[in-house]
This record gives sequence, structure tokens and C-alpha cells, in this order.
Amino acid sequence: MQLSGTLAKVKESGAITLGVREAAGLSYTLGNGKYTGFHTEMGEIVLRDIQKSLGMPKLDIKYQPVTSQNRIPLVMNGTIDIECGSTTNNRTRQRDVAFAVTTFVEEQSIAVKLSSGITSIKELNGRTVAGTLGTMSLAQLRRHPRAVGVDFKELSGKDHSDSFGLLEMGRADAFVMDSSILARFISRSANPAGYKILADTFAHEPIACMLRKDDAAFKKMVDDSIKRQIADGSLWLLYDKWFMKPIPPSNERVGLPLSASTQSAWSSPNDKPMEDYTN
Repeated sequence: MQLSGTLAKVKESGAITLGVREAAGLSYTLGNGKYTGFHTEMGEIVLRDIQKSLGMPKLDIKYQPVTSQNRIPLVMNGTIDIECGSTTNNRTRQRDVAFAVTTFVEEQSIAVKLSSGITSIKELNGRTVAGTLGTMSLAQLRRHPRAVGVDFKELSGKDHSDSFGLLEMGRADAFVMDSSILARFISRSANPAGYKILADTFAHEPIACMLRKDDAAFKKMVDDSIKRQIADGSLWLLYDKWFMKPIPPSNERVGLPLSASTQSAWSSPNDKPMEDYTN
């Protein structure tokens, strides 16, 4: 097999670099250079499938933490070969990078403290809402029809942990972000019962592993692995492990059932951008 692009680089070097997140709902750190989460573990399985396809006796997986701000440049400049964090596939990003088939359809929502009395987007009027730098959540909320006439102040955290801290400390009345991220931070907080995620969701975003553009052979191998994991049921079991069962070592339970949107994406694997979804 004549290899080119990322596959040639991987075969020659014996290594591949996986972009991961330090504090996100689908990918996060355990400390000491160890990374885990639903999307991280799925990405590792993808890379082992690629190792088998290339007939490599050994593949060194290197982990590179990325942020909302630097993840796309690090894919483009070759620092990382594939990013399986929590990146939304949209048309703007498709100008610079490629995406594997969708592995999670994120719903944008809002976390609040129960004591706030907030139950809907309309009740954010006059409140302070936190978001994370480099993400689109606050802008999407502003643009949504249900937010018309709602005047709220914005605060931005440097990362998701910082943003949740703004809510936790009372500097913000709400934190707007992906439901999986909100559920993860609430489950790991000092008082999980003191928070809730509003049912008033306002966007659907296809989350996928990010790759360099114009590398069709590598993308096909990544897509084939994901489709295999869907078809044999292993991706469903992986989701159950990370979102419905207690997670060691603290044994917190996220409690985020597989959404109908994600099930639909898995039943017909595709790499459609966010703009093709109805919100």
C-alpha cells in the first residue's frame, strides 16, 4: 500500500499525536499527563484500528492538550495529527480543517444554581451569563429567537473550569455551554444537587474528531473505525460507561442519556456541519 500524508508520517515515525482537552465533557485530564473521557477513549480505539490496518507492531500515542483557541492551528501546522476533544464541526472551520463522521451531537444549554430560580432563557434578563473564551455558546445564545429582548451581561472564563467557577462563586448567574460539559462539571462539584441544567436548549452541534484537510486516506481510516464501533455496538457501550455509570476513581455519575440527535447521527454516519442541523 502506497502511503501519503498523515498515514505515511505515522508509519515512518511509529507515533501519532492525539489532541485532547484538559477540562471538557468528552475529554479531560486525570493529572500526571494522563487523559481520558468518552471521546479520548474512542480516539484511542480509532488509532489502534489504524495501527492494525497499517500492520504496525507498535504505535506510540502521544497526547497533546489543546484549548478552544489553539486546537485548529495545532492541527493545521502538524503539531497534532487528530484531535478528539469536543470540537464542533461547522462550515467556517471546514475551510481550514476536516472532520471525521459525527460521534456526538451536543445540545447547547444553560446551568444555573437551583437557588437562582431561573427556569428559562427569558429569565436571564438582567442576569450575568458566563461562557468560555474561544467557544461560540454566548454568541449562539444571543442570536437565538428565544433570547430576543433578553438583556444579560457576559463574563468569559479562560477555560471551562474557570467558567464553571464563575457560576460556583456567584459571579455569574448562569453558565452557557455544551450539555455534556455542564453535566460533567456539576457531577464533580462540591454540591451537585445544588445545580440544574435548563430544559430550554437552544442549539445542536455535531462533535467530531478534527483532521488535516485534503488527507482522504487518513480520514477514511478514521471514519471506518468509527463506523465499525457503531455497527458492532462498542460505541454504545462506551457511551454508557462514560455517561450513565459511575466513573472511577470518584465514582460520580454524569447521568446524560444518549440523545435522539446522537442516535440519529450514528444510524446514518455523516460529517455534516452544524449549519445543516435544525435548532
